[in-house]
Amino acid sequence: MFNRLCLFFLFVVCLLTANAEDVPSTVDLSEAALPVGIRSVLNVRQLPANSLSIYVENLDSGEVLLDWRADVPRNPASVMKLLTTLVALDTLGPTYRWKTDTYIVGDINGDTLEGDLLLKGYGDPFLVTERVWQMLRELRRSGIRRITGNLLLDDSYFRVTDEDPAAFDHEPLRAYNVIPNALMMNFKAVRYYFSPDVANNKVIVAVDPALDNLKIVNRLSVSNASCRGYQRGIAIIPNPSFDQVTFRGEFPSGCDIYSMDRAALRHNEFSFGLFKSIWEESGGEILGSWRNVVSDGEVEPFLSFASWPLADVISRVNKYSNNVMARQLLYTLGAEVYGPPGTEENGRRAILQWLDREGFDAAELSLDNGAGLSRTSRMTARQLAGLLRYAYKQSYMPEFLSSMSISGLDGTLSRRFRNDILTGKAHIKTGTLDHVTAIAGYVQSRSGDRYAVVALQNHEDIHRGPGEEVQEALLRWVYMR
Repeated sequence: MFNRLCLFFLFVVCLLTANAEDVPSTVDLSEAALPVGIRSVLNVRQLPANSLSIYVENLDSGEVLLDWRADVPRNPASVMKLLTTLVALDTLGPTYRWKTDTYIVGDINGDTLEGDLLLKGYGDPFLVTERVWQMLRELRRSGIRRITGNLLLDDSYFRVTDEDPAAFDHEPLRAYNVIPNALMMNFKAVRYYFSPDVANNKVIVAVDPALDNLKIVNRLSVSNASCRGYQRGIAIIPNPSFDQVTFRGEFPSGCDIYSMDRAALRHNEFSFGLFKSIWEESGGEILGSWRNVVSDGEVEPFLSFASWPLADVISRVNKYSNNVMARQLLYTLGAEVYGPPGTEENGRRAILQWLDREGFDAAELSLDNGAGLSRTSRMTARQLAGLLRYAYKQSYMPEFLSSMSISGLDGTLSRRFRNDILTGKAHIKTGTLDHVTAIAGYVQSRSGDRYAVVALQNHEDIHRGPGEEVQEALLRWVYMR
């Protein structure tokens, strides 16, 4: 019995310490360059090694620990945001702020504006409900309570082509598919709350923020079931103009409450609905509707509301992989570098110009929308590592590094590496699309050295779990240096 146990133990040890010659035939012999943990995952999951690119460099010594197919252009998914946010930091500076200007078009008599109120946006990526409330609070503080005219909306600082929000994945209501706008409020998204009323066989639907110009048709019923299933059995059907949403299906009685975020309305309709809702909640009154206008911007604004600084904005972009905010950044770069109106094309030009000026090779780079929400974006692991190396030497390095998710603690890595030796040891931007997984960022090893780490993998169903296993094996190997 003892001899059999010894033989089994030796067999396991041999498997764990196998070199390239010991790896089964599904793994190419050239994989000997890869750490054993990565080779094991590739073998067990039957993943081709040529689907993977890795680059690891010690930022303190300059030593390259691992260079595996680092020059193969691959889809980086949301890791592309690192390029957009880095160029924005370097070009605009960490304290750059957007503004939203308010103009009076009429006369103020007492607490009444006899005329119109004009809002001109300059691309603030984070003009969420709470920020709009703060802006309107400042306006109310000026003494205006009643507006007899219309809300005039100027979003001309960006020029956005007619883009189909369903083009990426046929999901026009998904918040990540919202198209950029210079006067975007709350990502043009609302949160729906669903709770069952079993006694009356109906489902109560609430929405935040409440928008008078968004009509909700509730045709949901309650089913005697546990709280599970895709969208908890809720089907969402918008009308062609997106100002009416119909809910159908059977909602499980086992759900206390369920919520989902979805896009609604058109940009200017949403802005008017949100303005009106918050304005009236604060005791204000507006008698008119809204109109889209183009103003010259030469008159001093009645009120100018500043955004969060760029350093705080890119933290939202990278930690939580906000596609809409990243795209707003790209348009902002276009406007700042080449003059308004900002366009996606000029945003790409600004980034390519920056790469050329700083000596980066962009030959294999395909930017698309700058957010990574794309099937055609391409980048190499070596290019990404070069960006990480560059940023590490800059004065704004702390702002850039802290914009990424901290392993096991926050952002897209909040549920990975919890209570683990890697907890808090890595600042990483993650990226995931169908058949794409990617990571790029900084890892501090147990010896105290810091490494730039990049892994890009494109393969059928790699996003369904195997890609994360490869990444985990890589990060653990780097940490043990």
